[in-house]
Amino acid sequence: MNVFLIEDEELAVRKLSKLLQEVAPDIQIVGTAASVRASVAWLDSNTAPDLILMDIELADGQSFEIFEQTTVSSPVIFTTSYDEYALKAFKVNSIDYLLKPIKRHELEASLSKYQRLHQGTDLNLPSTKNDTDSAAAIDALVQQLRQQIQPTDFRRRFLVKHRQQWIPIEVNDIAFFYTEEGISFFRTTTNQKYAVDYTLDELEKMLDPDQFFRANRQFITHIQSVQQIHPYFNNKLKLILKPVTDEEVVISREKATDFKKWMGK
Repeated sequence: MNVFLIEDEELAVRKLSKLLQEVAPDIQIVGTAASVRASVAWLDSNTAPDLILMDIELADGQSFEIFEQTTVSSPVIFTTSYDEYALKAFKVNSIDYLLKPIKRHELEASLSKYQRLHQGTDLNLPSTKNDTDSAAAIDALVQQLRQQIQPTDFRRRFLVKHRQQWIPIEVNDIAFFYTEEGISFFRTTTNQKYAVDYTLDELEKMLDPDQFFRANRQFITHIQSVQQIHPYFNNKLKLILKPVTDEEVVISREKATDFKKWMGK
């Protein structure tokens, strides 16, 4: 089976190539591309591969643009770092998607799914029990993905009142948001305190989730403000923030795993 890889990180290309050879030694990687432009050029000048593994974020844009610039007749397995909640359409409308870092058993399952949908292909892969997903048209998939993965214009600054004037504070200068007696505040990295006219629930939707985490009902913290993480009773986590907080900042057992994933991105 001939496979075309679309991925803009050289190290990721090497790792994925090696993993493919381990999982299915008969696979031939017939080409690689790191950008939308290079992908379109390759597809326009080569025979369609049996399968494409395609990263969503490329050097010059999102891979969805490839489908707008050329005909993609090959089945596609998308690779992505997006959180799973944003990708509900994938398993219904495409062969599959793989979350990075790609794990061997997940790659095996995706290729087995390809094998089931294309009976003429024999990869000699381990079977998988998940046989309920169906293949659909690529163009329908792309439209759904475009709707679900839209660039979000997160808040970049807040205008706050200080004495007799209003001053702008950049979001990157904010260490954490918190509530105190029903009022929302934030502390800057220099330990200045300002009130904001939003609830934490509203703020959570305004802030970049790669930079801010809703620790609990009282705190939203910037990733750079987390100085120490301590095990706490009942599998909870206790955070030491900078600036130091008056109240303990505790991550619940239910949120602990998500928090560690967030810190490790």
